[in-house]
Amino acid sequence: MDAPNPHRVVITPLKGILIVVSLLCLIGLVMVLASSSVSSIALYHSPWVIFILQVVWMLLGAVLCFIGYRIDYHWWRKWRVVLPGLCLFALTVVLLPGIGVSAYGSSRWVGFGPVRIQPSEAMKLAMIIFVADLIARRAHQVHVAKKVLLPVLLLLFVASVLIMKQPDMGTTMVLWAITLALLFAGGIPMKTLVKLLGVLAVLGVLLAYSDPYRRARLLSFINPWAHASSSGYQVVQSIIGIGAGGTVGAGLGVSSDAWGFLPNAHTDFIFAVIGHEMGFIGVFVIITLFTAFGWYGLRVATRAPDTFGQLLAVGITAWILSQAVINIGATVGLMPVTGIPLPFVSYGGSSLSIVMAATGILANIAKQVERQPSLRAASLTRRPRYEKFVPTSTTVSFQ
Repeated sequence: MDAPNPHRVVITPLKGILIVVSLLCLIGLVMVLASSSVSSIALYHSPWVIFILQVVWMLLGAVLCFIGYRIDYHWWRKWRVVLPGLCLFALTVVLLPGIGVSAYGSSRWVGFGPVRIQPSEAMKLAMIIFVADLIARRAHQVHVAKKVLLPVLLLLFVASVLIMKQPDMGTTMVLWAITLALLFAGGIPMKTLVKLLGVLAVLGVLLAYSDPYRRARLLSFINPWAHASSSGYQVVQSIIGIGAGGTVGAGLGVSSDAWGFLPNAHTDFIFAVIGHEMGFIGVFVIITLFTAFGWYGLRVATRAPDTFGQLLAVGITAWILSQAVINIGATVGLMPVTGIPLPFVSYGGSSLSIVMAATGILANIAKQVERQPSLRAASLTRRPRYEKFVPTSTTVSFQ
């Protein structure tokens, strides 16, 4: 028997999640400062205001993350109906004239000045809690459509309609991705999921072509260089910026993106600023960190003490990864521009805070996995479909 290696450090899922999120938030603070100073001067007559607001939102997010970490994740089951109801009400209020705050042609926020809350972000967490609880309670009835699939699709449909009225195609896509991931992990038959995916794909194309603005975005995605002076301008400038970054980048604050050549540089297109100022190294680090987050998130899901915790972890992981994929894909021209932030990195206000609150819930599940590993085998109603793809341990050796 080999003697234990004293130089081996075991990175548990809990440690891994906290390390990854901390690094992403730190990079986000640096890049928001580097990319927002000019915009901040134009809006608030000071280069520091947007950065300070990001710090405030991140501190609020850290508090919410700590609260989510401290509260037993089972407590959220009490709010499985209340939270979606409140979110649907808030999504309706956002659309009322004089109450909802409009920007760039969309009415997605409530609040005043730079302090705004986006109810659609909270709807993602509410959807995860609702679906995870429903499938956990009806795990033996997943093949009965009216018991599981029908209530889920009804909530998804109502939420999607309200969010599309804002309009916000990106958040709708993330909500669909979350729901599909939960239904897959919950054991819904694959034949049903394939049909549902096909319906959602057709519906997405119809929605994209039904509005002139979204139709222009879709056409510019197909050939952004043909629309480089109009709807494809952001994507073209983003691709040029990333390409100009080379291996090590132009340096922090040096790129032209922050000077107005790339609109929304500190929000939707911050990944392009990272590519321009930090080069391939920065891009590689960001993608590696999100990959690691997904790795650890699925490890938490496969070891959760019960089905509800398993699905909750899957939903939160799918939320953050799908949003990152959509944002990065739009930045490099592989997906249409939808206007959603890069989790933990973009300037995002309530989006950042709610994502960090969800991370706290995921961390609580990971904590309970470490404390009660023996409960899992007895409490799970079935083996998760994705378990065979997730390794049993992660170690780092220092020689």
